[in-house]
Amino acid sequence: MEDIKDKNNFLRIFYTYRPILLVLPALILFIIFFIIPVLSMFILAFDKPVTGVLDLQGKWTLKSFLRIYNRSLYFDAAVTSVSLAALASLITLIIGYPLAYLIAKTENVARNTFLMILVLCAMQLDMVIRLFGLMVLMGDNGLINGALMYFNIIEKPIGLMYNKLGVLVGLVQFSLPFMVLSLIGIIRGISPTVVEASRSLGASPNQAFWKIIIPLSMPGILAGTLLVFAISISSYIVPALMGGWKVMVMPLHVYQQIAEMGKWQFGSAIAVVLFCTSLLSVIVYQRVAIRIGGGRA
Repeated sequence: MEDIKDKNNFLRIFYTYRPILLVLPALILFIIFFIIPVLSMFILAFDKPVTGVLDLQGKWTLKSFLRIYNRSLYFDAAVTSVSLAALASLITLIIGYPLAYLIAKTENVARNTFLMILVLCAMQLDMVIRLFGLMVLMGDNGLINGALMYFNIIEKPIGLMYNKLGVLVGLVQFSLPFMVLSLIGIIRGISPTVVEASRSLGASPNQAFWKIIIPLSMPGILAGTLLVFAISISSYIVPALMGGWKVMVMPLHVYQQIAEMGKWQFGSAIAVVLFCTSLLSVIVYQRVAIRIGGGRA
């Protein structure tokens, strides 16, 4: 009898705290692999800078941040990071929305599966391999310049790489599947009856698209652009390979200071500035998107 009561008590406690128990594993991982590293980075950024020393000195100072503030090199890198990430988000939205709309509205199972495979197959390859493929395509001796010179369209190779254009193309190529996947579910959830109702009230197809479908898609647009922005602004490998270290962004400075110079405190300070810049940009974009979307975002 007591065993039954204990079992009932256990089940009652389990069902009472079930939401907490279900979230607990993810919460533990979030704390271990995000909260603790980010807090460590913030603490190290305010510590006294000592080259080659990672241990906490306990001597708090703003010297690292003042160095960032006093040198335009890091301000320019922050502006470049934000601008490239914003452009990548806009371009992936323009390219990805029609594809996501096509996939969401395709009822044929075989065709829908084929389109999804086209989106997902790019994600199966390692990022470095995909970028080397772009380098073969866009290099001075690559396929694009080779074809243009073969047909006498240009006399000498045009610069498609080792500049902001090359970095932007790499960011778009890398983040496009994330935008498409963010939009498909939202577009698929838009009821066709809403569009039919607008058409019955006299709206043209273009009006129904811009005034009904686009506003109802705002949650997916917001999620996709924020995801692409976060991926792009924190990307290291794309600017390193496609920019050839000629397009300096904040992640490159973080790597350079920590891995090459051993300046852990200063590198952490740059990472903190990057984190705060990204967070501020996301907050501003979210406020604007909510206002434009009429609160639907």
